[in-house]
Amino acid sequence: EEAEVDFGEFKARIAGVLVRLWMFVLRLSHSGKAVHVAYANETQESFFDGFVTAFDTLGGVPGRVRLDNLKPAVIRVLLGRARLENTRFVLLRSAYGFDAFYCQPGLEGAHEKGGVEGEVGRFRRRHLTPVPSVGSLAELNELLAAADAADDARRITARVETVGQAAARELPLLAPLPAERLDISAALSCRVDPKARVCVRQSYYSVPVRLAGRKVIVRLGARELRVFDGARLVATHVRSLHKG
Repeated sequence: EEAEVDFGEFKARIAGVLVRLWMFVLRLSHSGKAVHVAYANETQESFFDGFVTAFDTLGGVPGRVRLDNLKPAVIRVLLGRARLENTRFVLLRSAYGFDAFYCQPGLEGAHEKGGVEGEVGRFRRRHLTPVPSVGSLAELNELLAAADAADDARRITARVETVGQAAARELPLLAPLPAERLDISAALSCRVDPKARVCVRQSYYSVPVRLAGRKVIVRLGARELRVFDGARLVATHVRSLHKG
């Protein structure tokens, strides 16, 4: 029926460079089974991609998700539990069919999703200490996925069954995934500079030289960006690790 979501910071060494990263965590409230996904930034695209990736990994969708009043989801906190939601987050919720439960702002709301609050620290201590060293962000996410699989064998304090045993009963009860995976990328209009590059979130990406001086459409995702000249795909790049 329910899951909890949070973002946590951590560090990793990627291709020899120590970088600051963010970890999206979705934890099923009953079994405690969690999905952890690493991102180079804490942007709206990463937030949405975390949901989509977690649902794909679990093979279904919980009925309700508890979360903080994060900017990618909430434009304004109103009275009580009422929130003015970001329209793109409403689209995500509608596509996957889950309800959002927004915790109270500040320390008052911390206990309302205590399971995932503790999960961020536990996972960081158990699997990200010492600082992991990998060749790419994709390799790091493979490491996190392996750690999630290994955690199926652990027992949460005071519980008799393992996380995996509880999840085996819970996962079949999740709502089914939609027929098509939602494209969470943001569409941006960018002008190509004289060096045949587009600047997206303070990082430069190359495009064909013939497009210099022209406007192109960039579909910006959490992990990659695609550049289109009209309807034609002309370039695909892994998103930079070093800028938002």
